[in-house]
Amino acid sequence: MDALLLWIVAFTLLGGVLGVLAAATLLLMSDRLRERLMPALVSFAIGTLLGAAFLAILPHALETKDVGSYGIALTVLLALLAFFFLEKMVLWRHCHIYDCEAHGGVAPHVHTPRSNGVDMERARLAATGSLILVGDGIHNFVDGVLIAAAFLTDVQLGVLTSVAVITHEIPQELGDFAILLMSGFSRARALLYNLLSSLTMVIGGVAAYFSLSFVHAAVPYVLAVAAASFIYIAVADLIPGLHRRPELSATLQQLSLIGVGVVVIHVAELVVH
Repeated sequence: MDALLLWIVAFTLLGGVLGVLAAATLLLMSDRLRERLMPALVSFAIGTLLGAAFLAILPHALETKDVGSYGIALTVLLALLAFFFLEKMVLWRHCHIYDCEAHGGVAPHVHTPRSNGVDMERARLAATGSLILVGDGIHNFVDGVLIAAAFLTDVQLGVLTSVAVITHEIPQELGDFAILLMSGFSRARALLYNLLSSLTMVIGGVAAYFSLSFVHAAVPYVLAVAAASFIYIAVADLIPGLHRRPELSATLQQLSLIGVGVVVIHVAELVVH
């Protein structure tokens, strides 16, 4: 097997499985400890996502020969709009069906007509669980494509992109687990289905390797989409949850952890180059 393909398989597998296992570990903690840890994880994830997008991925995309900055900027803009549309369709980011923990809150009460009662509520929750698994599979597949595109450009960039993916997978998967459990899944079943869903990241990475390796001209634009996805997740999905804690001490803590995430990416870029 080609060495580059091994890198892609290893890090897409790590990115998918580690996010699920880390979230599962967090679920085993006490509610108080988990509630204290989640805001820190979300803030750090925001920093690594933005740092990877602006300090690593976009500069690499712009360094490619015969690729204009206008084309890359337009790709980022169109990708942001596309992610907004997909999120509206509950395919790209599925946690918005409920106000899940990955976004800083808990699920609201589900109101159902009195004539249907509990049965309709259970059916709705079961459908939500299925939709989450489908959405997560699509999301992980795209993450695999983005990781592969980064590795096809530069191994170090691939590693940094994988780190950014893993850091946002942890709070996201925690939210997925919370909703699956509400949907009637047991802890073991929720873990199993999320592990299976995470394998689509490997499939996406391998598929991208065999296609993008023959279309090198497309790699800068795929990297632009990767940057847009990280920016969108950080700004549209994660940052709004931080505004629920407007007090000064919480704000300073959030800014500090976001800064730590950015610095980690910056230092990694300096070291590998």
